[in-house]
Amino acid sequence: MVTSDQRRRQLAREKYERQQERRTQARSRSRRRAAVIGAAVAVVVAALVGLVVGGVFDTDKKDAAAEPSATPSAPPTPAQSPSPAMAVDPKAKYTFALKTGAGEIKAGMDAAKTPQTVNSFKYLADKGFFDNTKCHRLTTSGIFVLQCGDPEGTGTGGPGYTIPDENLDALGKPNEQGQVIYPAGTLAMANTGRPGSGGSQFFLVYKDSPLAPSYTPFGTIDAAGMKTLEAIAGAGTADGGQDGAPKNEVKIEKATVTQN
Repeated sequence: MVTSDQRRRQLAREKYERQQERRTQARSRSRRRAAVIGAAVAVVVAALVGLVVGGVFDTDKKDAAAEPSATPSAPPTPAQSPSPAMAVDPKAKYTFALKTGAGEIKAGMDAAKTPQTVNSFKYLADKGFFDNTKCHRLTTSGIFVLQCGDPEGTGTGGPGYTIPDENLDALGKPNEQGQVIYPAGTLAMANTGRPGSGGSQFFLVYKDSPLAPSYTPFGTIDAAGMKTLEAIAGAGTADGGQDGAPKNEVKIEKATVTQN
């Protein structure tokens, strides 16, 4: 028979056990809430880090984007296909002629010095790749170039393949800043800044421009073409800045490459 004293001790023990069980359950619930909150915080932190890394909050990058770039460049084309098979005479000279609304610009090209580049430009010109495209960029400070060759007219387009750099030592030894002078009248390839990343975009130099020797010089603009180019540059950019679309639209109506 259970005495009253034993019964009291039993009830007290059961009460204690129930209290311990409730405390254990409460701690478990608290840990689960903390885990959920921690996960949510982690997601928010990750998102914020992604935005910062991506430059969303980087006002310096936004301000810098408004400044003229020090290099003529084009972004890489996402889908790469083989470059065209060699179809030009690697010992011959060619003329790259641009008929534009602003006037005609011709440049002589020497395939012996830049066979891959000349071959690519003949291939593209024969396909009408440059026809009815705009020269999308004019720079008027630091470097002095008109940039063309993007079918999108935005600086983001290309032919879907890249060609190797050529003739990079033609302009002499770099100075202490790692630059050489691309003289007025030079026709050169634009690229992304990485070796072998040239596509279809090119630039025409209307005044001596200091640049790293990373852009294939592959032609020389004739006197009449230089007058046309200087007139385009003289009108400035559309927004009056030092780097932007030409004020007077420069549309390539027809581009041809012919052997001399």
